[in-house]
Amino acid sequence: MRGILFAVLGGAFITLQGVANSRISESIGAWQAATVTQFTGFLTALLILVFIRDRGWRKFKQVKPVYLAGGSFASFIIFGNIVAFERIGVTLTISAIVIAQLIVTFFIDSNGWFGVAKKKMRLPQMIGIGMMIAGIVVLRI
Repeated sequence: MRGILFAVLGGAFITLQGVANSRISESIGAWQAATVTQFTGFLTALLILVFIRDRGWRKFKQVKPVYLAGGSFASFIIFGNIVAFERIGVTLTISAIVIAQLIVTFFIDSNGWFGVAKKKMRLPQMIGIGMMIAGIVVLRI
């Protein structure tokens, strides 16, 4: 239940962040908005880390270097969201994001990439993704 709560909160904050970034970018530009967002996100995470005094960061050297680049993806995520929010709106952007996430995770799961246990994807999962894509088409009409 806790995982679902965090997923719902994460989804809500992604949407709120996207709207805020879109408004910021109208004044200063998309990459500038992405920079501000990354910086304030870093400061917030750092403050939380200091406040909760979690010493887990000491295991930093155990993380494979390729995974340390994950944070850099956020700049492209934020920029992409800003541009998409401005061009196609909030609803279509978030819908497309969710479908893109499902498609990529589909390939990760079915191929066992990144050390994930390989899972067989069946027709119901493919139909589900197809229905979501059809939903975006319907929203676009």
